[in-house]
Amino acid sequence: MLARIPRVQNPNLLVGFDNADDAGVFRLSPTLALVQTVDFFTPIVDDPFTFGAIAAANSLSDIYAMGGTPVTALSILAWPGSEDLEDLEEILKGGAEKIHEAGAVLLGGHSVTDPEVKFGYAVTGTIRPDRIKTNAGARPGDVLILTKKIGTGVIATALKRNLALPAHVDATIHSMLQLNNTAAAAMARLEIHAVTDVTGFGLLGHAREMALASGVTLEIDSRRVQFFDGAVECARTGAIPGGLKNNREFIVSCVEGGSEFEDLLYDPQTSGGLLIALPEHDAARYVRKYPAAYVMGRAIEKQEKPLRIS
Repeated sequence: MLARIPRVQNPNLLVGFDNADDAGVFRLSPTLALVQTVDFFTPIVDDPFTFGAIAAANSLSDIYAMGGTPVTALSILAWPGSEDLEDLEEILKGGAEKIHEAGAVLLGGHSVTDPEVKFGYAVTGTIRPDRIKTNAGARPGDVLILTKKIGTGVIATALKRNLALPAHVDATIHSMLQLNNTAAAAMARLEIHAVTDVTGFGLLGHAREMALASGVTLEIDSRRVQFFDGAVECARTGAIPGGLKNNREFIVSCVEGGSEFEDLLYDPQTSGGLLIALPEHDAARYVRKYPAAYVMGRAIEKQEKPLRIS
């Protein structure tokens, strides 16, 4: 469908929607470009303040994944007229605090009445045109690094079914509230070939986008992927979110191999980490700079399918 959307050729459009990248980039001058993104979703946690903050962190992540600096944000809100306005106030406060933590300015926003709560932000950032990071540059021989653990989707589903332990929920919330600014800053002065953030399409979904955009196959070693405590158990007890099933249906034809942790590789993430492709020598440097990161795969020459898991 996207291929049929009318397009206008513009030499200043540096990154559009051709490769399903995290944000669009438009050049304003030889040394300045705008990075723009938008994201919103339904509540993933019970506490309204925390939900607002997670929604903001999730929206900001796309700017960091492109190597940009967030500057402004506009809120996007769908709210049932019958819901408690005190909860709405807490959502807005949580989001505003996270936007300000990122050093950006909240300009305002737009709201509509809707039976289902939805909240997020349109975020604008800045970047030098010669420093843009995209998902399209991974090369054979690159190492794949991930900066956060996997499993927010299954744990959030388990929470809704009263199956998740409080300690496991707290750990995932702490991760979702963490901005990707420090992880992005650690890329400075390293040879970074491709970056994307891992969110709603899950690890395999976003890896697929990187593989197709880069013309390579990505090998993911599921034994090296780090999962949140409780995520494997939640998946085995059937706490499978609808988004995971949708991701699997869409992506499975692109995957060779299998794993006992396969469900979690499709798990939709909220405010997930950065997936980075870079040379092996710089991968070691990156992990030293950002110790939460870990190696979990590599890029190889293009094979029949864009993804291979083991």
